[in-house]
Amino acid sequence: MHILFLTDNFPPEVNAPASRTFEHCREWVSLGHRVTVITGVPNFPKGRVFEGYRNRLCQTEDMAGIRVIRVWTYITANEGFARRILDYCSYMIAAILAAPFVRGVDVVVGTSPQLFTVCAAYVVGLYRRVPYVFELRDLWPESIRAVGAMQDSAALRVLERLELFLYRQAAAVVSVTNAFRDNLIRRGIDGCKISVVTNGVDIGRFRPRPKDEALARDLGLHGRFVAGYIGTHGMAHGLETLLEAAALLQELPDGDAYRIVLLGDGASKEALITRARSMNLINVVFLDSVPKDEVVRYWSLLDVAVIHLRKTKLFTTVIPSKLFECMGMGLPVLHGVAGESAGIVGREGVGIVFEPEDAKALCDGLTRLRHDAALYRSCRENALTAAARYDRTALALAMLGRLEAVVGNPTSVQAP
Repeated sequence: MHILFLTDNFPPEVNAPASRTFEHCREWVSLGHRVTVITGVPNFPKGRVFEGYRNRLCQTEDMAGIRVIRVWTYITANEGFARRILDYCSYMIAAILAAPFVRGVDVVVGTSPQLFTVCAAYVVGLYRRVPYVFELRDLWPESIRAVGAMQDSAALRVLERLELFLYRQAAAVVSVTNAFRDNLIRRGIDGCKISVVTNGVDIGRFRPRPKDEALARDLGLHGRFVAGYIGTHGMAHGLETLLEAAALLQELPDGDAYRIVLLGDGASKEALITRARSMNLINVVFLDSVPKDEVVRYWSLLDVAVIHLRKTKLFTTVIPSKLFECMGMGLPVLHGVAGESAGIVGREGVGIVFEPEDAKALCDGLTRLRHDAALYRSCRENALTAAARYDRTALALAMLGRLEAVVGNPTSVQAP
């Protein structure tokens, strides 16, 4: 089978969509399938082309047996709604134009969160007369409204109609959460064509390792109890709560024993740095994104991982992918996300769930994990046990099975 995968994020970018796509495609190739990925040049999240790449009309490379076609796009930082829409649209057009040069395709996959990549997959599937599959990673455009990036408007309603159209036209929808599947069914999408393949972890890469003491000393973390957030610093993540918790920690008698690390980039990062300075926080360390191969080294610095999203109903349907990486690393989790993902944390016994945007609860959870050795040990052991249940290899096989079923029934592709 030849799988054509359309995604605007791919390694060496290190965000969740890039990692999931690469790890799935790598597994499919190892099983003898052909995989071609059409993507842009790596630039996320700063909007700067990575070293060794140029934003050219078209260029190809081989990555772990995956044929990667990189097309020209309008590049901008992960901030500014209008410029990001231009980025998305340029990728959509470029992908549609590049796809005819990929021969012998059996199925086209388009991945969200934004819809323009999936639009390209729908168009390519239509003119190639092969099924197209919608990989649903986020309820976009609802997430735009949830973070306040766009108010209710005619444009937003048009996007929502487009969203439903793409669900209906897909031969299959592969959702990353059960809550997303339930949402689609409530909105009239046939549940029989919706499968759930959660995010997971590459347990060959994310596994326990000793703290990198040299790096810890360089960053002023040696001998401290370190809580860390690793990922995008966006409007959705509400990382101001971590700064408020850091202020509370500074007031404790043993406050100097704690450090909070925020590693990554995004639209909110500069504002967070400015706010931390205004709050005179000496226990917060900001770090820029690091290459994919270096991420695990920085995970090793943490005693506890913090996962947080803003308090909004939509995010109760989300399962942050970093939860599974924490499990693989054997890191107890302080989980500030309600809903399905909180259920996983509680069921697996891998950490403490706290109310989103509640800095006091975050502070209390962190001090508890530092002082309660039995709880800490239990969370760590449970995390390592649970990681095997979310092994990316098994999840890639589950999604492959869905693609194979779709290719066996190409008549499920419908014209508008």
